[in-house]
Amino acid sequence: MKHILVYGDSLSWGIIPNSRRRLSFNKRWPGVVENQLQGQGVNVRITENCLNGRRTVWSDPFKAGRDGSEGLAQLIEINSPLSLIVLLLGTNDFQVMHTNNAWMSAQGTVKLINIIRQAPIEPGMPVPDILVVAPPQMLAPKGPVAAKFEGAQRKCVGLADALKSVTEEQQVYFYNSADATEASRVDGIHLDEDQHQTLGLALADVLKCILELQE
Repeated sequence: MKHILVYGDSLSWGIIPNSRRRLSFNKRWPGVVENQLQGQGVNVRITENCLNGRRTVWSDPFKAGRDGSEGLAQLIEINSPLSLIVLLLGTNDFQVMHTNNAWMSAQGTVKLINIIRQAPIEPGMPVPDILVVAPPQMLAPKGPVAAKFEGAQRKCVGLADALKSVTEEQQVYFYNSADATEASRVDGIHLDEDQHQTLGLALADVLKCILELQE
């Protein structure tokens, strides 16, 4: 069985825009991926570790535990052996309390890649492949998240290109979710239900190709 860990934030957790509710597993993109691959005969298990507000490497001054680098190595230990880790982070790096730009966020992802590669897994277990997924370009934030993400759509410009550059340097896989979908039409930040479906189907094709290369 191929075991895939999805490490993300609210875009992967499946928050329903303008609410605190969550899409069911089958409707959020990791579930769409698992169902699609299993339907194609791929023996795969998706494990989600997705936390609302998670950054790549920065803390949230109002909520504990949002630095994505903290505890990641232990998470790899817990879930090993892993075939692949999917990183979809970066959106929260641009919240109003941060002055980050695209380069800084991409460097945060580099730190996560290094943590994954250096995690103290048991002898003989594989170091998992890594797929970095760039979040869709944020739109002007609307609704309850507007104050938290004020100006984020400007600060995040160039994130996909910066992530692509660092993944080439680090020799890990890359996918730009903007090739499949835009950000939510409802709040400009997250993913709507139909966008989860679209992104999940696109990523299922990407993951299937990566898993086949591991054979």
